[in-house]
Amino acid sequence: MGKENKEQKAVQLPENAFRELKEGEEYEPLMQADKVYPEVNPWSVTWGILMAVLFSAAAAYLGLKVGQVFEAAIPIAIIAVGASTAAKRKNALGENVIIQSIGACSGAVVAGAIFTLPAIYILQAKYPEMTTSFMKIFLASALGGILGILFLIPFRKYFVSDMHGKYPFPEATATTQVLVSGAKGGDQAKPLLISGLIGGLYDFIVATFGWWNENFTSRVVGWGVDLADKAKVVFKVNTGSAVLGLGYIVGLKYALYICFGSLAVWWLIVPGMSLIFHDQVLNMWDPNITKAVGAMSPEDIFKAYARSIGIGGIAMAGIIGIIRSWGIIRDAVGLAARELKGKGGSLDDVKRTQRDISFKIIAIGSIVVLLLTFVFFLTGVMQGNLLFAVVGILLVAVIAFLFTTVAANAIAIVGSNPVSGMTLMTLILASVVLVAVGLKGAGGMLAALIMGGVVCTALSMSGSFITDLKIGYWLGTTPKKQESWKFLGTLVSAATVGGVMMLLNQTYGFASGSLAAPQANAMAAVIDPLMNGVGAPWILYGIGALLAILLTVFKIPALAFALGMFIPLELNVPLVVGGAINWFVTTRSKDATVNKERGEKGTLIASGFIAGGALMGVVSALLKFGGFELSIADKWWSDPMSEVCSLIAYILLITYFIQATKSKKK
Repeated sequence: MGKENKEQKAVQLPENAFRELKEGEEYEPLMQADKVYPEVNPWSVTWGILMAVLFSAAAAYLGLKVGQVFEAAIPIAIIAVGASTAAKRKNALGENVIIQSIGACSGAVVAGAIFTLPAIYILQAKYPEMTTSFMKIFLASALGGILGILFLIPFRKYFVSDMHGKYPFPEATATTQVLVSGAKGGDQAKPLLISGLIGGLYDFIVATFGWWNENFTSRVVGWGVDLADKAKVVFKVNTGSAVLGLGYIVGLKYALYICFGSLAVWWLIVPGMSLIFHDQVLNMWDPNITKAVGAMSPEDIFKAYARSIGIGGIAMAGIIGIIRSWGIIRDAVGLAARELKGKGGSLDDVKRTQRDISFKIIAIGSIVVLLLTFVFFLTGVMQGNLLFAVVGILLVAVIAFLFTTVAANAIAIVGSNPVSGMTLMTLILASVVLVAVGLKGAGGMLAALIMGGVVCTALSMSGSFITDLKIGYWLGTTPKKQESWKFLGTLVSAATVGGVMMLLNQTYGFASGSLAAPQANAMAAVIDPLMNGVGAPWILYGIGALLAILLTVFKIPALAFALGMFIPLELNVPLVVGGAINWFVTTRSKDATVNKERGEKGTLIASGFIAGGALMGVVSALLKFGGFELSIADKWWSDPMSEVCSLIAYILLITYFIQATKSKKK
C-alpha cells in the first residue's frame, strides 16, 4: 500500500511545465518518450465516442440558447478519470488523454454548426424555397472539422513546443491538472456529479415546468417599465445554472470585457439613438423597418441597428488577428514545405512524443477533402453550376487556412475562440463575391451559409484541437495517435449535432425566439440584405470596425468587447456574475493554497452546472418534442412575481456554489 501511495505522489508535472525554457533546457513530459504506454484501445475509443455524442447534444442546446459553446475538455477529463478509477485501470493517463481528445470534438463541431446553419431555418420563414437536410448539415460540419484538423497539424510544433511557456493555454492547463490529479488517485468526479445533478435539475425545472422565469429584468417594477419605454434603458440577467458555470470558467477579467461591450450598446448606443433619431424612420438598409426609432423598444433598436456595430467590430478583430499571426503562418508553411521535400528527417528519428502524421499524408488528405467539399458544393449546394462551385471552394480553402492560426492563437492566450467573428467576415466576403459572379437571392444565401458552416467548423476545430495537442505535449502522449483518432470524433459529433439541430428546430423553431441562437441570427441579418441587392449597413459595420481598431490601440481585447455588443444583454451579465464568484472564492483566504484548492473545486462545480444544465435542456426539448407540455410559463411568466421567484432561486444557487467550494475542515 505504501509503495502504491509513493507512486501516486510521484505523478506530477515537471517544474518547467508552465515556464519558458532556459537555453539548452528540454521539457520532459510525464510519460517518457522512450517508453510505450496504453493509449488507443477499445476502452478509450468507446468512452471517447460516448463523450462525443453526449457533449455534442449538450453543447448544441446550450450554444443555441445562450450563444456561448462551452469547451467540453474539462468535464470529459473528469469523467474519464472517474471511469478509469472505478474500473481500476493501471497506467490510464494515456487512455484518458485519448478519451478527452475524441470527446472534445463535440464542442468544436457544435460551435461550427450552430453559429451558421440555424440561419437557414431562420431565413426559411421569409424564403420558403430555402431548404436543408440532415445530410447537408452533416457534410458541412464533417468536412469543415476534418479540414480544420489537417490545416492545424503543421502548426502543432510551433504552438505547443516552440512557444512553450509563452502562451498560458488556460483550458489546456485546467484539463491537464484534472488528468494528473486523476493519475495521483483522487475523488475528482464527486463534486462534478453533485453539481451536475443540482444544475441539471435547476435548469430542467425552468425549461420543463416554468416554475420561475428564466430572466430577471428591470421591468419587474413600474419605474423599470417606464425607464425602458421612455429612456430605452433596460437591465436583464439570465438566471440559469449553465450560463453561471460558463461565467466562472471564462473568469472575471474576460467576462467584464464582454459585459462592457454589452453595456456600451444597451446603456449608451440604444438610448443615444432614441435621443438623436427619435422621430426618424431609419430604413435605408432594411425596408421592413416602418417605426420611428423613438417608437421602438430597446430590444428592437438593438436588433435593427446596434448589433451591426458589434458585427463590424468582430470582423475587424478577425482581420487584426490575421495581421498579427502572419509571421506564424509563414514559419509553419516553411516548416511543412521542408518536411514535404524530405528535409525534416525520417519519422523513425523523431521522438514518440513529437511524431505527427506525415506531411505527405496531410498534403494529400487536404487535397482529397477539398475535392470532396467541391463535389458537395457542386452537386448539393450550387445546383451543378461549375463557376459558383469553383469560387466557393477557393474562398473556403483560403479563408480557412489563413484563419487557422488566429483561432489557435486565441485559444492559446484567452482560452476562447473568436470563431463567430471570423465566420461573419467569411459570410460578408462570400456574399459580396457570390453576388459579383451572379449568385443571388435564396440560392445565394443557402450557398453562403453552407460555405460559412464549413469554414466555421474548420476554425472551431483548429482552435479546439490545439488544446488537445498541448495537453498531450505536457503529459507525453503520441501526437500521431491523437491526430488520427480526432477524425472519428469529428464524424460522430457532426452526426449528433445534425440530429439535435433538427430536433430543436422542430420543437422550438429557430425563428420563434425561444432559442436565442444569437450568432445564427446575426449571420441571417448580415446575409439577407447582401444577397438581395439591399444596401448592407456598412456605416454601422464601419463604426464597429473603427471601434475595434481603437480598442486594439489601447490594448483592450477588441474581440471580447465586440462579442458583448451583439450577444443579448441577459446572456452577458451572468458571465460577470460567474466571473465574480471565481474572483471571490480564489481571493478570500490569506493562504494561497486554500485559494487555489477552492478555485479548482469551483471549476469542477462550474463544469457540472454547464454539463448538467445543458444535458437536461436537451431532455426537456425531447419531452416537448414527444408532446409532453408541462410548462406553466405562458401564463405565469407575464407576472412580475415570476421574476422575483427567479431572483430568489438564483441567489440560492449562487450561495450553494460558493459554499460548495469550501473544503471540509480536517
